[in-house]
Amino acid sequence: MSVQYVTKETLEIMKAELQRLKGVERPAASRAIAEAREKGDLKENAEYDAAKEAQGLLEAKIAAMEGSMSSIRVLDESSIDTSKVSILTHVTLTNVKTKKTVTYQIVSEQEADLKLGKISVSSPIGQGILGKAIGETAEVTAPAGKMNFKIENITA
Repeated sequence: MSVQYVTKETLEIMKAELQRLKGVERPAASRAIAEAREKGDLKENAEYDAAKEAQGLLEAKIAAMEGSMSSIRVLDESSIDTSKVSILTHVTLTNVKTKKTVTYQIVSEQEADLKLGKISVSSPIGQGILGKAIGETAEVTAPAGKMNFKIENITA
């Protein structure tokens, strides 16, 4: 399992979601099964089957979250190295071909949100610019084809 880097805020959000699943959703699933069980013959009880399936999906989601959280490392934003592109840095890029300039923050997969200017470290652009310094050009292979980006600025 690979290590996932997240901010403290993201870890807190993940913990709250896991607590909600365990403390609210799990008891609700158990109640739904109990209610369906009271309605008679389990062999022909579609409501019981649906409740058991929903419980199974919930338990799988909880297990996946717990597994994911076991490999998390919290990053301290005050100790970010801005000499090269790394996770949590803000990077200003210029597309060499179109001359369009954009600024992205490199984040973990859980935190990625293009509308907020946050791209995943494992995305094609994230992988292509990782480790580059100001002034370097990165060739990125994306679904749209090969693109070249010049690193204009890196900040915390």
